[in-house]
Amino acid sequence: MKTIDELLAEGVAGKRVFVRADLNVPLADGVITDDGRIRAVLPTIKALVDADAKVVVASHLGRPQGAPDPAFSLLQPAERLAELLGAPVAFAQDTVGPAAHDAVNGLEPGQVAVIENLRFNAGETAKDDVERGEFADQLAALADVYVGDGFGAVHRKHASVYDLPARLPHYAGYLIATEVGVLKKLTEDVQRPYVVALGGSKVSDKLAVIDQLLGKADRILIGGGMAFTFLKAKGYEIGASLVQDDQLPAVAEYVERAEKNGVELLVPVDVVVADRFPDLKTKAPSHPTTVAADAIPADQMGLDIGPESRKLYASKLADAATVFWNGPMGVFEHPDYAEGTKAVAQALLDSPAFTVVGGGDSAAAVRLLGFDENAFGHISTGGGASLEYLEGKTLPGLAALED
Repeated sequence: MKTIDELLAEGVAGKRVFVRADLNVPLADGVITDDGRIRAVLPTIKALVDADAKVVVASHLGRPQGAPDPAFSLLQPAERLAELLGAPVAFAQDTVGPAAHDAVNGLEPGQVAVIENLRFNAGETAKDDVERGEFADQLAALADVYVGDGFGAVHRKHASVYDLPARLPHYAGYLIATEVGVLKKLTEDVQRPYVVALGGSKVSDKLAVIDQLLGKADRILIGGGMAFTFLKAKGYEIGASLVQDDQLPAVAEYVERAEKNGVELLVPVDVVVADRFPDLKTKAPSHPTTVAADAIPADQMGLDIGPESRKLYASKLADAATVFWNGPMGVFEHPDYAEGTKAVAQALLDSPAFTVVGGGDSAAAVRLLGFDENAFGHISTGGGASLEYLEGKTLPGLAALED
């Protein structure tokens, strides 16, 4: 895989460099609530600007179903990028149409343009190779060189991720090079004990990675909404808690296999419950209580791991040499249910381990809860991509850069 340093050594002055970034930031009422993904691509964009390239930045945002939708415009991420760069950023109101060509043709060396959401064109996500390829051809007309730096999208076989690199000289940006280097530390030369903390709402999202980790990790700590499927598989009553009944056989098999393999697979011993899901907009108090994991009342739902679980999980992280964390331990967006996620984050900071926070909600939680993200070994920008890499899958966007 060629890197951006090789491209810079070859010289890019005056060349149109297409940077496939990941500007898929969370928005609430039209306001960016976490700009981490924009900041993550800055080193690549700044290096190209300093080398007098004409930088064309492209990304997706949300799932606009292949047609323009103002709710998913990249205008605000483009404006935030301009603020972070401290320089103007041109914005094209289409993806491959006249506005995009005008914006790119108007660039001087060292300037940046952002084109509109790639997913406003159905060709970006098309299953049909020909349709996707036609859109990639249109994108290729905007550039001379391709730099892949949208790690959060490399597990997608999309036109800008998979097909476009085949049409242009292609290189990996700094973010992708860093992400791949970190993931190799989690798969090829792991320092032990290797502890994995997994949370989030759906156990189905994590089954494949758990399957792989049962042969690699020393301990797996389960939290978040997915914990209640594990608790039910162990025969516990879980009240009104989130559960995926169709995953119970697989979860039960994993619990059994973990024991056979000598892998500690821990589930909460106590949970914080309430009679309804909290209001995340007003953050109004919701009167939670703490109960043992095997004593959840029928009319209550689990929304966080309890204090004893926090102590247990912190103790299992204390002597780790390598930690991968993906998924919050509870509904961290509400202060009544943030303590479990806080406890895991603090345990990572207190540990001497090489710590990797696996993107998505975990990364957002670290920032929202006020932790210094630079204190962690690495905070990934791609939760789904990280998980698929750990599952051993071939990621289309990485494969395209390796050719």
